[in-house]
Amino acid sequence: MSKRTVSEKIDLNGGFYTVSEAVRLIGTDAQRVVRWFQPTPSGNEPIILREYQKLGREHELSFLDLLEVRFVEHFRKHVSLQALRVAAKNARHELGVSHPFATSNVKFQTDKRQIFLESAKETGDTFLLNLMTNQIEIYEFMEQALARDLEFDVSGMARVWHPTPNTSPNVLVSPAFAFGQPVISDRHIPTATLFRTWKAEDGATEAVAEWHSVTTEDVRQAVLFEMRTLH
Repeated sequence: MSKRTVSEKIDLNGGFYTVSEAVRLIGTDAQRVVRWFQPTPSGNEPIILREYQKLGREHELSFLDLLEVRFVEHFRKHVSLQALRVAAKNARHELGVSHPFATSNVKFQTDKRQIFLESAKETGDTFLLNLMTNQIEIYEFMEQALARDLEFDVSGMARVWHPTPNTSPNVLVSPAFAFGQPVISDRHIPTATLFRTWKAEDGATEAVAEWHSVTTEDVRQAVLFEMRTLH
């Protein structure tokens, strides 16, 4: 049997991110993310079921994987990983989707609430139980805070993410452009491209804008975004 190529294993139309790129975009820890992709020692499902096969020692993420990492990173500060693991498994089963944490909060709000409630009871997570019974409005606020920066398709799945709406609102991440890398302007130029040119031109914003046929504001936001996510 011939060796499978990367293109056969990974659908680049679904976006493509290394763990390091996910960490840069979301602001989390690489080892933590990798653990979320792994089953428990007892054989329970991972919190996140990745779309792509593991290539060698690396874990590659799709756009939907990336958004699930974002969701888990947000909620892990409040809810036990055991509860999130159970909630993810139950949601995948009940909603019939592989990435329930990347679904529209409007489309699945009632279903997700019930799933989280049942998962809280199953795992004994007091915080999550209170969140889903006595503090529904807080849960909805937390989830809506995540959904606010997303655009969903007609099926209710996220297709566009605005990672820094306050500082660089024109930057977006979508599997439809540049294999999912952050882009800006109507021409969907990767922010990394503008940033590299800006550095090469010693910060000459107008020259960069003219070279790439974008506005100086696009260059400014791209530079702010790249500098913000540098480690």
